[in-house]
Amino acid sequence: MIMMLRIALLAILFAIPLASQSAEIPLARLAEIPLSGNTTRLDYASIDPGTRELFIAHLGDSAVIVYDMDHDKVMTDIPGIDHVHGVLAVPSLGRVYASATATNEIVVIDEKSLKIIARIPGGFYPDGMAYAPRQHKLYVSDEHGKTETVIDTRLNRRIATILLGSEVGNTQYDSSSGHIFVNAQTSGKLIEIDPEADRIIAIHALQGCVEPHGLLIDARDRLAFVACQDNSRLLALDMKSMEIAWSSPVDKEPDVLAFDPGLHRLYVAGEEGVVSIFDSSGGMQKIWEGFIGDNAHVVAIDPATHAVYFPLKNVLGRPVLRIMKENNLDR
Repeated sequence: MIMMLRIALLAILFAIPLASQSAEIPLARLAEIPLSGNTTRLDYASIDPGTRELFIAHLGDSAVIVYDMDHDKVMTDIPGIDHVHGVLAVPSLGRVYASATATNEIVVIDEKSLKIIARIPGGFYPDGMAYAPRQHKLYVSDEHGKTETVIDTRLNRRIATILLGSEVGNTQYDSSSGHIFVNAQTSGKLIEIDPEADRIIAIHALQGCVEPHGLLIDARDRLAFVACQDNSRLLALDMKSMEIAWSSPVDKEPDVLAFDPGLHRLYVAGEEGVVSIFDSSGGMQKIWEGFIGDNAHVVAIDPATHAVYFPLKNVLGRPVLRIMKENNLDR
């Protein structure tokens, strides 16, 4: 009895919910779809819910894979995007933006033709991207350049460079405030940018976070989730007070975050293939953590069907898209 009380106390002190110790995975495997290309690194993914297409950055092949989610098949590869890291579908524009780190440019793809229509200078080592719809601007994290590149999407032209003074992680748009938020990796801060003036208006401390990289904003519940790569933690920042509301350990090198608003599920995918799942309804609770697959550091969620997509670079000698879904949902 005393031992059980000690374990419970430690779980509270270190923000480790006891439910996370369950070994039973809450996801059912729906399909394993072979992807095109070689067994090289896959990076960010982005969904257009209108066209029902999933865009996957195949970094090692310098191409964007276009996947049809309704028919479970690869539609095409879009080559010529050298070392593509970030990919972002913007349905209102009918465009997909991809960051090519080897050539330091942003590549613009037309969704109808699935052809490249423009190439724009993107700073030094462009990575994550976010779109501010009211201003028609794309914001690009220039990770090694320590800046944020601002692109006018109507002109396909770089119009500003914002100095951040830190290597940069992911960039996100907050629809509630209308502001852009950027992870400052080396300084351990969250930078807030006004897209009207393209200037920094606030810098927020991320106490307990070493090298914040992954970033996801839940505008409805006014929370910003931050993945801290070097000390393997997940933070939830209250965007009303801009203070840390919650913190939990996760597995090594957390990278990509994905959120299912209908189920209140937050997924944290790590570089070593371990995925953490949190329930955000009525507070944050880790409901499962375990190995999904080698290099399963990318995750995307279809909010309409609640299917969860994990691009895996090597399953029995070929790249594969692993599709999963919560066990208690209709398939």
